[in-house]
Amino acid sequence: MKQLIKQDREPFNSLILYHLLKWSLVSPVLHTGFKVKIHGIKNVPSKGPIILTSNHASYLDPLLISSGVGRPVAYMAKQELFKVPVLQQLIKLYGAYPVKRSMADRQSIRSAINALNQGWAVGIFLEGTRTVDARIHNPKLGAALIASMAQVPLLPVSLWGTEKVLVKGSSFPRFTPLTVRIGEIIAPPPSNDRQELINVTDKCANSINYLHALGR
Repeated sequence: MKQLIKQDREPFNSLILYHLLKWSLVSPVLHTGFKVKIHGIKNVPSKGPIILTSNHASYLDPLLISSGVGRPVAYMAKQELFKVPVLQQLIKLYGAYPVKRSMADRQSIRSAINALNQGWAVGIFLEGTRTVDARIHNPKLGAALIASMAQVPLLPVSLWGTEKVLVKGSSFPRFTPLTVRIGEIIAPPPSNDRQELINVTDKCANSINYLHALGR
């Protein structure tokens, strides 16, 4: 059943926390250490629910996307993190919602839709896991399914260079140049018909891979 959007932006406290962390810590580190370039920021709506779909190659990716698009982004987080009292409150305020990694979790879908109903931008890695070359090879239908249920648009985001930040066998990140490219908005599937979900998912994957191929 399609959900009605109740708010046009994330909670005020979360917005304040986002800007405090971004301008005091995250943005200075990214732009100084990683020489981050951002293209297509004009494509990001300043408010209102939207699903950000992206490639994924590093643990740094959520911070890079949130900083790059200029607004808070809610992400799935391991359920175990929500059992730590202080951390639980902090990551909830920052928009995180729990997911069971061991199984398809309907609760995580409901949590994502609830975040969208609160006006959040929700971030979903299209392949569901990290890839070695930072390209998308086997996109999952979850983002399109949630978009169809909530009837909110999707925005493809490409991350370039993050696969080089933490290489196998190294305990410390490498300060390598990174690039964020933001594509054009893609309309949600009109229903949860499988072929419609596949069509929209392919549009997101093709856009992300095209942007990634543009390089630095």
